[in-house]
Amino acid sequence: MADPATSPPLTRNSVLSARNIIKDFVHHTPTLTNATLDRLASTPQSEGKARPRIRLYFKCENLQRIGAFKIRGAFHAIERLKKEPGWVEGGGRERGVVTHSSGNHAQALALAARENGIPAHIVMPTISAAPKIAATRGYGAQVVFSGSTSDEREAMVAEVVQNTGARLVPPYDHPDIVLGQGTLGLELQEDAGAIMRQRLDHHDATAKASTATITTETGFRAPATIPVLPERKRESPRLDAILAPCGGGGMLSGVALSCEGTGIRVFGCEPSFQGADDGKRGYESGERVTKVKTLTVADGLRTPVGVVPWGIIYERRLVKGFFSVTEEEIVGALKLVYERFKMVVEPSAAVPLAVALYNEDFRRLVELEGGEEGWDVGVVFSGGNVSLEALGKLFGGEGGK
Repeated sequence: MADPATSPPLTRNSVLSARNIIKDFVHHTPTLTNATLDRLASTPQSEGKARPRIRLYFKCENLQRIGAFKIRGAFHAIERLKKEPGWVEGGGRERGVVTHSSGNHAQALALAARENGIPAHIVMPTISAAPKIAATRGYGAQVVFSGSTSDEREAMVAEVVQNTGARLVPPYDHPDIVLGQGTLGLELQEDAGAIMRQRLDHHDATAKASTATITTETGFRAPATIPVLPERKRESPRLDAILAPCGGGGMLSGVALSCEGTGIRVFGCEPSFQGADDGKRGYESGERVTKVKTLTVADGLRTPVGVVPWGIIYERRLVKGFFSVTEEEIVGALKLVYERFKMVVEPSAAVPLAVALYNEDFRRLVELEGGEEGWDVGVVFSGGNVSLEALGKLFGGEGGK
């Protein structure tokens, strides 16, 4: 991928520039709301527990191309690579790109490369799920199998690079990836703000007994379910916080950059099972955790935070903290999304909602700082790539740890 030394500075303005670069290649996914989940998030878990008032805004990257946000970083990385001096002229396009991934990044890079006429070599562990292998091949990539450890995957990547001259495009630990992923944060901020303005307009019209039709929240929400917003939102119709899942940290750090200087607080969300909360532990100890070995149901969040994301998340403190949830809480949130929201998301995508519903530290924070007015909270549904077989195991009692 492009030399990091040539990457734009890691700023909000650079995220804005990245959006212009990739806007023709990615979906502007919807931001949706759900009255039932708002009510559940605002209900104490039991007697004596926090009583926050939470209004949720879901950024639905499960509806993105390839079913996940990863397509944003992949297209941005390819477009930046094409502009690297000498890469195209030196035969880079013919030699192609390579990465190692068993999930969404594999499919994202395969598609971005195909649409640019560039060969893609994807190193995948032999234990990768068959549907993910098939999808990656379906996007035109050459799949190369490796062992499941990071050392084995990286060794196979090195072999592919030696044999083909392909350029490595890492899943998350590169400025161009971070900036591309951050574009979803811009859309979430803008769309949530528009929803808030529509809600205010709706209640103004209702108070005046106006017969004017106010189109609210994509035009299909029942007016009786539209919540009343605090008056302070008239001057600043923006989110109070965004909850985003964290694996390698590329998306979390990109969203944090997109919120820099806006007053919106960004929090990372992780599973706690078998040390999968490496971001939280590192943030609280002041030292990045470099190794993670976990079989959390949120399989997209099994990687340690990368060096580039860590600089944004911790060293610059653009992420304000981390919260973690149990396997049972993740599966519980996932079940609610399917049954009450009618949306297909993968377990990793349900982790931020689990935090809003079940993490008492976060809920107490909203109660104390939001008071009676509450918080407007963005929730990133990061992807929806999950097989029916996996769902059967989860909801059949085999997924919770």
